[in-house]
Amino acid sequence: MFAACLEVLGMILCVAGWLLVMIACGLPTWKVNAFIEGNIVVAQTIWEGLWMSCVVQSTGHMQCKIHDSVLALAQDLQTARALTVISALLGVVGLTVTVAGAQCTNCLKDETVKRRVVYAGGVIYILCGLFVLVPLCWMANNIITDFHNPKVPPAQKREIGASIYIGWAAAALLLSGGTLLCCSFSQGPRSPFPIKLAPTKTITVSGEFDKKHYV
Repeated sequence: MFAACLEVLGMILCVAGWLLVMIACGLPTWKVNAFIEGNIVVAQTIWEGLWMSCVVQSTGHMQCKIHDSVLALAQDLQTARALTVISALLGVVGLTVTVAGAQCTNCLKDETVKRRVVYAGGVIYILCGLFVLVPLCWMANNIITDFHNPKVPPAQKREIGASIYIGWAAAALLLSGGTLLCCSFSQGPRSPFPIKLAPTKTITVSGEFDKKHYV
């Protein structure tokens, strides 16, 4: 029973983290222009994402432009693109594997095989979390380094956007959920509690119950 609870909780965390990965991947708010020094009063806000850059005017009007060339992007953006897409695809694979081995499904009959399949799904989700965590930390480090670099003009300095924070939350959910799925494997066979049947009462030749069954 405890293993089944770990399994359900792990699946919920992993699916939530996987959805957040796709949200972070699609949002264009990985980098946001910094309001420092003479750049406090501006007429526009610049957002930079993996797939597009957006300019939000003070009037509320927003214009977005998709990145024309992949090779023209910075190395951290190229890496973030590849790893987040791989992470999203691994999430699909992990969900399929975990559902196939879940206790609430009948895709597999052997309980030992189902436990191993769920364990494999947990490992996949842990890899999914690591794949999305690497580009997040790399890009955050580059943003902080450029922000404190005096050679970078204030107008070109950026701050950490909402997508990176969402990605960190997704990585935490994926790592936690994958760990719970792996822990459910170590809880022993997922079988119901053994049913103890009461001993049958024997009837004597005279038609009465045997006295040894009475206290």
